[in-house]
Amino acid sequence: MSTLYLPYLLADYYRTLEVLTAAVAVIVLISGLDDLFIDLWYWAREAYRALTIKRRYAPLTAQQLRERSEQPMAIMVPAWLEYDVIAPMLANMVSTLEYSDYVIFVGTYCNDERTIAEVERMRRRYRRLVRVEVPHAGPTCKADCLNWVVQALFRHERTTGRPFAGVVLHDSEDVLHPLELRYYNYLLPRMDFIQLPVTSLERHWFELVAGTYMDEFAEWHSKDLVVRESMAGVVPSAGVGTCFSMRALRTLAEETQNQPFNVDSLTEDYDIGNRLGQLGMKQIFGRFAVDYVTRRTTWFGLGQERVQGLHMPLGVREFFPDTFRTAYRQKARWTLGIGFQGWALVGWRGSLATKYLLYRDRKGLITSFVAILAYALALNLTLFLLANAVGWWTVYYPPLLRPGSWFVTLIQINGVLLLWRMLQRAYFVQRMYGWEHALLSVPRMVVGNFINAAATARAWRLFLSHKLLGTRLVWDKTMHDFPSDDQLVQTRQRLGEVLLSWRAIDPEQLEEALRLQASTHRPLGTILVESGQLDHATLQEALAFQQGDAGTADLPTSQACA
Repeated sequence: MSTLYLPYLLADYYRTLEVLTAAVAVIVLISGLDDLFIDLWYWAREAYRALTIKRRYAPLTAQQLRERSEQPMAIMVPAWLEYDVIAPMLANMVSTLEYSDYVIFVGTYCNDERTIAEVERMRRRYRRLVRVEVPHAGPTCKADCLNWVVQALFRHERTTGRPFAGVVLHDSEDVLHPLELRYYNYLLPRMDFIQLPVTSLERHWFELVAGTYMDEFAEWHSKDLVVRESMAGVVPSAGVGTCFSMRALRTLAEETQNQPFNVDSLTEDYDIGNRLGQLGMKQIFGRFAVDYVTRRTTWFGLGQERVQGLHMPLGVREFFPDTFRTAYRQKARWTLGIGFQGWALVGWRGSLATKYLLYRDRKGLITSFVAILAYALALNLTLFLLANAVGWWTVYYPPLLRPGSWFVTLIQINGVLLLWRMLQRAYFVQRMYGWEHALLSVPRMVVGNFINAAATARAWRLFLSHKLLGTRLVWDKTMHDFPSDDQLVQTRQRLGEVLLSWRAIDPEQLEEALRLQASTHRPLGTILVESGQLDHATLQEALAFQQGDAGTADLPTSQACA
């Protein structure tokens, strides 16, 4: 009996596949036309600027940035379980930045002893490093940690009598460019909110998951954020490479009982950009071309390794997760904060352009699953075509997928849009990472779709659990990597250079010690210690760092959480 009815069941199943395919094709068309509109806006804007603005005005130069007098700057780094990367990140930051008038504030939790120990070790090196302790156990959320750092920052201003011009937000895996603070310094106080592009450090060709971050950020931060700024005048913060004017930070603090960062959101960066836009603060997505140095092996790792220079916008680079699980968990937090919490907290307020951009932020709550459904439908339809070719499938209804039908035309249009999307992605990837990664960006789009679907499923689960069962939403920590010295293409520094980069001594003290060294032929470190300019522990740490063996010293940890 079951054998008799099987052909008819297959016919019903195939008809169901056709109906689902039609529905998916319509959704894909709407989403594809949406993406096409953003592309056309970007290229029209680029053409307009090339014919007008770029002809009238000379581009900003590094010399102009250096000529501007330095204003006091603060850098905030929230840290939860960052003991593996926080020390090299801080060391690289201080040795890299071409700026002197700044203070680093690192926020740690009282129950995170390993991170505290690493930050305290760095604090002995750098006189301009301040550790801020969150007095309750973590993890809570990144916004909570940042709010405690902001209070310490305000207190530091009152104590020293030197107000900061701007406050920069970074994470513990960020790799900075030397001119970053000088760029912010040039724009402050005219701008209240400055966001720099964020990109992934280059990965090996076979790292497909990590490669998706290279592809997505290369396109988003070269095109989509440019369109957002020009269309609505609102720039979402990326959570790193973000600079706030003190006017903006104080205004937010006054309106929120000294909690400028929203503790009800897991994506406080996205939230704060929208809030500043509603307050009428001047925002800019900074694009200032600078030179980077990178090591690259051509021909998919088979060619020679070369040190190459890249001319690209000033920004922040970092390593993103390289496994499927860590990637979808990180993106689930982004989806939860931007899609669900953003909808609840921001709603659909704003201009028509703002509402449209909010729609783009939230459409992934549905389209992430549609992409996977499209793959499943394509596989099923292919199997039916094969069954028909060998004569196994003989009973079916008049097909919807027949030549000349609107259905086939719709699929053809989607095919053209997909080809255009692949070309767009490959173009932006090629500009940053070369033609090999541009080719790989096509199959990595499939990998990215599965990551996004898993992330969206997790975000839906966490959101529903929070709403229905009251489950607490906390900082879902993703472990990060920080580049090695070889990857950063750095050279060994002399002891005096190390101490200067740490701000352990000033140039005058070093010059005097070098004069004494020339006349007495005694070790530089001994001279500095005996003169009281340097303590013995910092000298030992500097010598270890210079030799590439900066081990963690035994340090007292903070008191237990209250």
